[in-house]
Amino acid sequence: MGPLETALRARRDEGKKSLVVYLTGGFPGWTRMLEAAAEAGADAIEVGIPFSDPVMDGPVIQEASEHALRLGTTPINVLEGIRQLDVGVPIAVMTYYNLVYRFGLERFAAEAKAAGVCAAILPDLPLEESAEWCSAADTHGIETVMLAAPTASDERLHRVCQRARGFVYGVGLLGITGERASLAASALEIARRLKLQTETPVLVGVGISTPDQAVQTCAVADGVIVGSAVVRAMIEQGTPEAIGKLVADFRNALDAA
Repeated sequence: MGPLETALRARRDEGKKSLVVYLTGGFPGWTRMLEAAAEAGADAIEVGIPFSDPVMDGPVIQEASEHALRLGTTPINVLEGIRQLDVGVPIAVMTYYNLVYRFGLERFAAEAKAAGVCAAILPDLPLEESAEWCSAADTHGIETVMLAAPTASDERLHRVCQRARGFVYGVGLLGITGERASLAASALEIARRLKLQTETPVLVGVGISTPDQAVQTCAVADGVIVGSAVVRAMIEQGTPEAIGKLVADFRNALDAA
C-alpha cells in the first residue's frame, strides 16, 4: 500500500472525508497555488500534465492546458516543478497515455517517483490494456488509480477495483469534466456500487462543482476530486490566495457535515 492509499485510508478510519484537488501543471503560478491548496486542507493533490488532445477534459481544463502548452510545458517541466515542492500531502499526476507511452513506461514511472509523485491517473488507458503500464508503475512504487464508469457492469467494477491502487476514481457522470449546476444522481450511484465491491477508498470526481455537492457525494463516497472549479479559479483569479480560499470552502463544508 502506497502513501496515497495510506493517507486516504487514515482519513476514513478517523471518520473524515477526503478532498483531492486537481490543478493544471505548467499554468502560470501553479506551484504556489498547489502549496496554497495543501495548506488550505487538501488531502492530496492531482497535477495535470497538459496534453493537446485531452479527451476527458471539458473547456475549462482544456483552456488551462492549452495555455500551459503554449508556454512550453512538457512532462519534464511538470515533474521538475513537483520535485521542488515539499507540501506534506501525496501528489498524483494525471495525463494521457500517449504522453506516457512516448516518454517510455519504465522511464516515466521512474522519473515520476524520483520527483516525489506517488500515483498516476491515465483516464484513456482501459483496464484491458493497462497491464504493461501497471507493471512498470508497481515496480517503481507508483500507485495506479483506476477509473470506474457509471455504465460499467458489476463484474467490470469488481475487476477495476482489484487493480486499483491509491483509490478508485468513481466517474460521477457520463461526459467530460466541468462544473454542473446540480449533482448528478449517477455520482451517488457509482459510489454506492463501488463501496459494495472494495475496501479501497472510493472517491468521486467529474461534476463535483460546489462544497454542497461535495457534501452530498460524501454521504456515500469516501471523498471527492474537485477539478474544474479549481482550474476556473486558476484562470480567472490566478492567485494562491484564491485557490486557498476555494479549497478551504470545500474543506470546511466536508468537515462540518
